[in-house]
Amino acid sequence: MSSAVIALRRWWPVKGAPLLLALFSLAATAQTVVEVHIVNYRFEPPTVSIKAGDSVRWINGEKRTSHSVVFPDENGLESERLFPDEHWERRFDRPGRYAYQCGPHPEMKGEVLVGE
Repeated sequence: MSSAVIALRRWWPVKGAPLLLALFSLAATAQTVVEVHIVNYRFEPPTVSIKAGDSVRWINGEKRTSHSVVFPDENGLESERLFPDEHWERRFDRPGRYAYQCGPHPEMKGEVLVGE
């Protein structure tokens, strides 16, 4: 066994424990990002369920069409226009139901269900 491995074994239990606890703490609070793809003038999947603190990323998979994501119940909060292969992401911190639609194509609808 090399002296570096022996030194690491001696150091790890004492000095490494706080680092290890910090890494576990970060992993426990890490957010999830759920993807919604925009294809064929639809949001796929149309409904996603996430936990508070998680995010949703909308990805425009169309070839020539731009879209946006509008939340009518939130004073019309709207993403910028998403051109092909672009994306927009939003974090949801409060539980609830968030209905949305496409700005230029209001017949396209979806919803985000946020649990605790």
